[in-house]
Amino acid sequence: MDEPSPILVTAGIIVKDERILICQRHRSDAYGLQWEFPGGKVRDGEELKEALRRELVEELGIEAEIEREVFRLRHRYPDRFVEVAFFTVESFRGEPRNLVFEAIEWADRGRLAEYNFLEADRELVGRIARGEIV
Repeated sequence: MDEPSPILVTAGIIVKDERILICQRHRSDAYGLQWEFPGGKVRDGEELKEALRRELVEELGIEAEIEREVFRLRHRYPDRFVEVAFFTVESFRGEPRNLVFEAIEWADRGRLAEYNFLEADRELVGRIARGEIV
């Protein structure tokens, strides 16, 4: 039996004044109240950077300059299989507003591990906190 293809997701590591923007999933969402990097599912035929640009407008109301892909992972949750491509975002227009999350927060990179991140994001969180990425 063939393994199903993962759900393709793109996410942004938004940096401002040495801090990283993190988002807490809405309490009614799957994995509610866990923290993540903003982004979302890629639509059929959509380029990764375009998907992230669209998601950041929808979720935060910002127009972002999507930079380079810095990390990619595949993770199997009990109810889904995802592949996530993470991109850096160091410039954007507008001030991020919480349009869909329980909360958003600018976090110090060294304190990221203190937040209850989604399981799939934890390796990346550690790398960011150690200064290996971004």
